Order: sequence, then C-alpha cells, then structure tokens
Amino acid sequence: MFYRPNIDDHGLPHNPFKAIVSPRPIGWISTVDTSGSPNLAPYSFFNAVTDNPPMVMFANTGTKPDQPYAKDTVANIRDTGEFVVNIVSFALKDVMNSTSGPLAADVDEFEHAGIVKAACNVVKVPRVAASPASFECKLYKIVDLPGENNVMVLGEVVGVHIDDSVLVNGIYDVTKYSPLARLGYRDYATVTETFSLTRPE
Repeated sequence: MFYRPNIDDHGLPHNPFKAIVSPRPIGWISTVDTSGSPNLAPYSFFNAVTDNPPMVMFANTGTKPDQPYAKDTVANIRDTGEFVVNIVSFALKDVMNSTSGPLAADVDEFEHAGIVKAACNVVKVPRVAASPASFECKLYKIVDLPGENNVMVLGEVVGVHIDDSVLVNGIYDVTKYSPLARLGYRDYATVTETFSLTRPE
C-alpha cells in the first residue's frame, strides 16, 4: 500500500506512522517550574543526537488545557533552561505510565506516582532515583515544528548518573535492567538480548 500523510486516507483503523518507527526509546523527562515545583512526563519521540558534546532531543506533540503552548515539560524548560532525562527500565513501566496522564501543571508527578526523587549535581531538577541512568541537561535550543504545538527540544548533557548495578566489567549492560521501548498503538517492548557486529574497515 501507499498513502500520502495528511492528503490520502490510509484506510487503516489507526495511523501506522509511530508503529513503523519503532522501537523508540522513552525519555522520561523531569523538570521544575520557576517556583521549584517538579514535573515528570514520558516522551517517546526521544533520542541521542550527538556524542561530542553529548546531546539529546525530544519532541512534544499537542497541548493541554492549562498550558497555552505545548505541555508542562516544555513550558518549564523554556523558563528554567534545565531538564533531566531518566531512562525507563521494564521494572518502572507502570509508574512511568502513571505519569503520562494530563495532570494539572501544579501536580507533582513524583508524589502522584510514589516515585522517589534524587538530587542532581549540576542542574536544580530532581531525577528518578530508581532509574538505571539519568542525563542532567542544559537547554540548547527549542525548535517550533510544523503542526499545532509540535516542538523539538535539544539539550546538552552536562552530567550522567549510572546505577552501578548495570556496569559489568566497565561496560554499560542494558540486559541488567531491560530498557523499555515504545512501539505503536498501546504497545511496548523490552531489550533482553543483544549481539555485536563489527564495522567493515
């Protein structure tokens, strides 16, 4: 089949775009507002984009009734210039999901979901204590994208937290915690097996 997005009717029960681009890592983004009140929300349009300097991106789609532009996460980052990306393990899937709802801007998702906070070293934003790894980030740029409230946030990683239990002989081993990934529709996946390939010289 072939269809042109926003022009043709694909004829399927649901839009297949996000199901095709999968698996996608989940950026569980924590922020604070100008008064220091925390926010925590998952974003599946997330990835690393460079490694020297290390930079990450995530994209916001849509808005909520109590925010005139994008969502709480983007509003907080615009105001403070800081955020933290918390990596989601399979064990954290349910509490991560509980932070994805359209809660009011003044609700602390850490408290709402019973998630333990941990302090960061460089930024003033709390991180998820149980996360296998977290990136402390400083805002590099916010880019408005085509479409209503489509926004890309680029940040430089200025601090990295790693749970010692996922380091094996100095290697970060994802099979120690099974990273959670987003598929399409309501589907998720985990990484439980890995293999290596050597690039041609």
